[in-house]
Amino acid sequence: MRRDSSSAKGDGKNRQSSARAPKYGLLGISFPPVHELHPANLRVYSRCLSYPNTHRRARIQNQLALQQTGRCSPWVTAACLNALLVDAEAASEWTKECGLFICSFMVAAPIFGYLGDRFNRKVILSCGIFFWSAVTLLSSFISQEYYWLFVLSRGLVGIGESSYSSISPTIIGDLFTNNKRTVMLSVFYLAIPLGSGLGYILGSSAKDLAQDWHWALRVSPVLGLTAGILILVFVPEPKRGSVDPSTSRTRTSWVCDMKALLKNRSYMFSSLGSAAVSFATGAFGIWIPQYLVRAQEVQETAVSKDSLIFGVITCVTGLLGVVIGAATTRFCRQKTERADPLVCAVSMLGSAIFICLIFVVAKKSIVGAYICIFIGETLLFLNWAITADILMYVVVPTRRATAVAFQGFTSHLLGDAGSPYLIGLISDALQESYATSVLWSFLSLGYALMLCPFVIVLGGMFFLATALFFLDDREKAERLTKQLSQSLSAVKVTK
Repeated sequence: MRRDSSSAKGDGKNRQSSARAPKYGLLGISFPPVHELHPANLRVYSRCLSYPNTHRRARIQNQLALQQTGRCSPWVTAACLNALLVDAEAASEWTKECGLFICSFMVAAPIFGYLGDRFNRKVILSCGIFFWSAVTLLSSFISQEYYWLFVLSRGLVGIGESSYSSISPTIIGDLFTNNKRTVMLSVFYLAIPLGSGLGYILGSSAKDLAQDWHWALRVSPVLGLTAGILILVFVPEPKRGSVDPSTSRTRTSWVCDMKALLKNRSYMFSSLGSAAVSFATGAFGIWIPQYLVRAQEVQETAVSKDSLIFGVITCVTGLLGVVIGAATTRFCRQKTERADPLVCAVSMLGSAIFICLIFVVAKKSIVGAYICIFIGETLLFLNWAITADILMYVVVPTRRATAVAFQGFTSHLLGDAGSPYLIGLISDALQESYATSVLWSFLSLGYALMLCPFVIVLGGMFFLATALFFLDDREKAERLTKQLSQSLSAVKVTK
């Protein structure tokens, strides 16, 4: 008969087996126990829009802030993840949920990008919110025997997510320019950590009050439906490029748009840099808490709630990173016109240094590891708003929704869609190659995670390449916008 793990305290063999995570999932990759996971692995991009303090635009801000409030649905799932998996008795299904979410997001994003450049954006926003609200609410009534249907429904949330992730930044781009747009995009991206924390708190509170994890999934749909209705009723549809000088309203085909984007060097390099950030954050969200648990097992200290601490650090560093990034960029623009990509490049290269230090100090000092994580993540998150601002500069207004959608698609495809699995695969291969022990289990995961700083450095190189072409591509976008506008005016005069 197998001994209960709780009665095997101090037993070296059991400590060794607990140090190694069980294998399951599509690739047979070792995965951390559910209680050691951090909600950031769901990689949800919660956002809100902010507008000037005029009466009309302040009202818009309130309604779209409600939209962000309702976007905590996948984080609600993370909050009740442990209870959910115990009920389902199938922990491997969670990996399918994450995969379905990312896949549905990637498939839907280009579609919403196409629609966002051609049709009423507030209607598309509302429809996306209504869709994920309905799916989330209905999924809370699915019983255990139909867990596969629950996994499918949670994956479909990515469709609703892609609607406003693709369209919302373009609305900001049509209302603000230059430094003011940077500030407003920063406010927009500040809601990533805020929405993450809100979803986790709401989900945990609802689950605890009702003593049933299903109720955690019935909170955010109410907020989402309310936000969708308010957006339809109160939010006006801004004209595309309304704040850009001599903006053309000429629409081109999707194929023509994609060809132009693929030839846009600044856009492509910044998208690859964004994918590098996504790769690192996706891997860290899953594996860093588990890595710190293994570090404490090596030190033979009591295992603390590393996932909770890491979650708080991620939220705080997200806030600090966006604020510092916006302020730094505004200051550097007084020195150079290439400030946006250069700030991104320097912050990523600096982040790689501190992330490397995590694996140096974690063996002897958990506190030191947390300090390195804090600084490294703050530097890594500096470029959230700046990357979106670069896109607004180098892409004409009538292609921005498509550009945002394709950038999101690229970030997921090359980033967090595969990075957690790749890290787990490397860690498994290293563990199986040598004699297993608590120390080697810790070291093998650290060696696998060392791939992340190298990817971050590569991302910094992509942003440096962006800086080389940024001014030329920005000038081309402005010139093309003006030429198309003049052509359109000539056609109107002829008629």
